[in-house]
Amino acid sequence: MTIADSVFPMDNVASCIQLPPEEENRIVSELIKESELNLKEGNLYYVISNRWFSRWQSYVGPCVGMLSIDKQSSDNHLITHPKIADRPGPIDNSDIISKGNNCDSNNLDIHRMLEEGTDYVLVPEKVWERLLEWYKGGPALPRKLISQGLELKQYNVEVYPLSLKVTDARDNSQSIVKLSRKATIGELHELVCKIKGVEQNKACFWDYFNLKKQSLLTVSGQKTLEDANLIMDQDILLEVSLDRDHSSHSGMDSMGNELALVPLEPPRSSVSIAGGPTMSNGHSTGSSFSSYQGSSVSSSLTNMDDKYDVYRGERGGLAGLQNLGNTCFMNSSIQCLVHTPPLSEYFLQDYSDEINMDNPLGMRGELALAFGDLLRKLWSSGRTAIAPRAFKSKLARFAPQFSGYNQHDSQELLAFLLDGLHEDLNRVKQKPYIEMKDSDGRPDEEVASECWKNHMARNDSLIVDVCQGQYKSTLVCPVCGKISITFDPFMYLSLPLPSTVTRTMTVTVFYSDGSGLPMPYTVTVLKHGSCRDLCQALGTACCLKSDEMLLLAEVYEHKIYRYLENPMEPLNSIKDDEHIVAYRIKSGARKTKVEIMHRWLDNMKGGDRKLFGTPLVTCLVEDPQFGANIEASVHKMLAPLRKTYSSSKSHDGKENGFISADSDEQSNISNTESESLSLTTGNKEQEGTSCGESSFQLVLTNESCLSCEPIEKASLIKPNQVVRVFLDWTDKEQELYDSSYLRDLPEVHKTGFTVKKTRQEAISLFSCLEAFLTEEPLGPDDMWYCPRCKEHRQATKKLDLWKLPEILVFHLKRFSYSRYLKNKLDTFVNFPIHNLDLTKYVKSKDGESYVYNLYAISNHYGGLGGGHYTAYCKLIDDNKWCHFDDSHVSPVTEAEIKSSAAYVLFYQRNRSKGQMEGETSQVHTV
Repeated sequence: MTIADSVFPMDNVASCIQLPPEEENRIVSELIKESELNLKEGNLYYVISNRWFSRWQSYVGPCVGMLSIDKQSSDNHLITHPKIADRPGPIDNSDIISKGNNCDSNNLDIHRMLEEGTDYVLVPEKVWERLLEWYKGGPALPRKLISQGLELKQYNVEVYPLSLKVTDARDNSQSIVKLSRKATIGELHELVCKIKGVEQNKACFWDYFNLKKQSLLTVSGQKTLEDANLIMDQDILLEVSLDRDHSSHSGMDSMGNELALVPLEPPRSSVSIAGGPTMSNGHSTGSSFSSYQGSSVSSSLTNMDDKYDVYRGERGGLAGLQNLGNTCFMNSSIQCLVHTPPLSEYFLQDYSDEINMDNPLGMRGELALAFGDLLRKLWSSGRTAIAPRAFKSKLARFAPQFSGYNQHDSQELLAFLLDGLHEDLNRVKQKPYIEMKDSDGRPDEEVASECWKNHMARNDSLIVDVCQGQYKSTLVCPVCGKISITFDPFMYLSLPLPSTVTRTMTVTVFYSDGSGLPMPYTVTVLKHGSCRDLCQALGTACCLKSDEMLLLAEVYEHKIYRYLENPMEPLNSIKDDEHIVAYRIKSGARKTKVEIMHRWLDNMKGGDRKLFGTPLVTCLVEDPQFGANIEASVHKMLAPLRKTYSSSKSHDGKENGFISADSDEQSNISNTESESLSLTTGNKEQEGTSCGESSFQLVLTNESCLSCEPIEKASLIKPNQVVRVFLDWTDKEQELYDSSYLRDLPEVHKTGFTVKKTRQEAISLFSCLEAFLTEEPLGPDDMWYCPRCKEHRQATKKLDLWKLPEILVFHLKRFSYSRYLKNKLDTFVNFPIHNLDLTKYVKSKDGESYVYNLYAISNHYGGLGGGHYTAYCKLIDDNKWCHFDDSHVSPVTEAEIKSSAAYVLFYQRNRSKGQMEGETSQVHTV
């Protein structure tokens, strides 16, 4: 019998209560809304396998407030289910339950490395009760809602309770105890003593991290396991003052979260893999809620309990950091920061006078103290790896988004640390209120100086001194032309990779006057640009004349599906697999469009007429218009497709020797043959207009292409409408005209085939910087309020560098996220190691040179589902590079540090002009 069979027999679904799917959806949606209004610590949520839940959502439709990702659908980037699925069977959580479970249904673990929304979902208790009533099955996997953080309270579902390995010093037996990280030390004592049969006054517990006595876990008020810096899967030592017999018992609360002490299997490798896939850590990754609560936090020096030795005579900065379970992102960022020369010099000295205990935006100085304490250990411990448990615990208190053991983004942590250190070290005790003034046409130098002075009046710290620069931001209203210029501070520059900023689009251009053959053009445009940008790029590529304009359209199933006539239509409305064409027409000639759709007789299907090729479009300017005008326009547009004979053409008129007309011949054909047009009228649908010596039939149709009537020469064409005409092809027309130019319309962007960049083809750091500084329109979700129009406008934005700091950090935006799609770019970015010259990019006229040298890199290897962070750092005094891979530190050569894994780059400004002038190496410029 399997675990699943013994724990939850699959009840017959027919015996369950069955409601219409829309009724189930309504009830669950209401219960979810109700639970969101009654958030409080201790609320129960239930874990449900996404394999079952996604089938249920396919049956009832998406519920408000619930996100479940169907793996098959997400791979295909589908966001809705194409049809209503069948009613699912009983709830089945067997795929997420750990195989190591016993058959006690109240004590079930789930696999560690699971991701919410992909592997499981969390539902409120009342939703679980309804689902269980309707579908039976199980087993129930209850988890509690806990709160974390001091001032910014964040609620998380503790999916994985804290697992601690208890070693009994009497016989070295080992057991596992599981309870909430919010449980108190007293509750840990009570639980273990009860199970082991030990009197509490005779037992003492040690923090036994790394199998060494770190500190005594004494009962002290409401101190929690989290406050004691206990982490997942670590060791606890139980010592009893008098030996006595004891027996194992099982203890468990009714909710299933206070888990019992169970026998430990033989030692095996930890399931917490450094840098492993994004995993749940005991908290929900998506079902989290925040609320701001003021609290008074006493400031005290950080109590670092990790033991370390001082190696006299050995240079510091060579110590690694232990991975505490997916904390490689934190280790990478910390190593880069502690090897930043101005920061290491500052924190190795006495900085206590600069701690700001009263800043409401800071952490009462505790983050700065914890960071400084950790930095001192790393610079004084020789090569002994440090376990940053206390720092991580402090980080979780002030930034609960980094609590637990999920993999996170090293740049996001870096941004938090720089901002947090700044506020903890802010020399400004009382921030004055400053009303910002508009630039109002004043000189940039005056406005920039004023903005920086105002910024310094509120922000003055070591971080501002060495890490903050200033850029100029220019916004232009597209309607009234209002220009807004501001100067804003920055601590790092997030540079887009050019492939994330632009997109290539292939559009086929047709001549509406018949003066040339259709030609596809591939142009590069901004991803968030508009159709106006596309038309401008196409116009340049196809040498558009001054009296011409482009009419964009989407072709679908050989018909015009839509016209893209709004110049501000965003390009993201055009998908890569669509077929876009552009018709060259005379400027202003937009009164009456004529669409010519092509049909051919399919004798294999009983003589049905089938659409093929790309429609031709032209515009009629003069009024009134008659059938003869339509006929002339059609023949004029077809003229470039007319085949001509080569000198070796046979006399029997066979197709050998056919060539397409060149541009000079096309003009002659258009002029001579337009005079020989004749118009015939018949009573049948297929009888229409005959063009010259061909037997083309022209038939007028409506928008739905259902009704057809032949076009007569004297037929009056109504103005200001789209005239749709069928052009019926026969074998004779196929001999006279080359229809291949109308077929095989390329997609906007061919997907599924990519060429991997080599280092020679890779992009440079300069191209990333230029993409960051390129003018672009704001996105539709980031509209700017124009003070002149009094409305939100999709303004254009341009950034310029104005003031660069001593420490310049570049963040390469390799990751892109949306609700249904995550992506990482492994493009190799070629960045200078020495003499990065940015002088030409700085717009302020201060006469200084801005040349930088690289000293640290935060690397990310792998994809989104299983990445790992490391760091390259330079020991400035020794002029040597080291690779910091968690606790492992090894030397590397300068040639090894460049890779496609580079994610965050750290540069220090070279301020020695004499040294810069004496440099014999080449300065890197664009």
